[in-house]
Amino acid sequence: MSDTSQFKVTSNLLAIRQDYLEAIRLIERLHRQFLEVVKTELDNHGIADINNIQALILFNIGDSELTVGELTNRGYYLGSNVSYNVRKMVENNYLIQERSTHDKRSVRIRPSSKGRDLYQQISGMFDKHAKDITESSLNSNDIKIASQSYRQLEQFWAGLLNYNLIRTLPRT
Repeated sequence: MSDTSQFKVTSNLLAIRQDYLEAIRLIERLHRQFLEVVKTELDNHGIADINNIQALILFNIGDSELTVGELTNRGYYLGSNVSYNVRKMVENNYLIQERSTHDKRSVRIRPSSKGRDLYQQISGMFDKHAKDITESSLNSNDIKIASQSYRQLEQFWAGLLNYNLIRTLPRT
């Protein structure tokens, strides 16, 4: 390989690395900023007995009835302790928790009327955001392209995790 082509490869890798790191920083910053938006929405409604992460967990539960394990598997906990957050939402009457009639080891959760009310407020916030997006410089296609990129990164990272898992398995 000539020095010129080696330089192009190195320069291209450095550019990709920079873009990759910038994307990771943006994802983290966007996530924190979005949580602030949800917190502000709660504050504007005078809601102090639930935090932003708990409100998003509640929103993602919707009208469903599920177990904490199902909630965790769906990835709705945003890196927080699901059991703790569910317990707090039960204590503050946002969720109803009941033992399964079929499996006494399993505990099912569903929103209470207070939880459904908050769900409607958060849903209204998302409706307002969608309307505001149509009136901004963003458009639906921009959001779709961003989502596609996030999915591709998710698949890339999942592939890395699976590859590392496969490499650590004992050979037979």
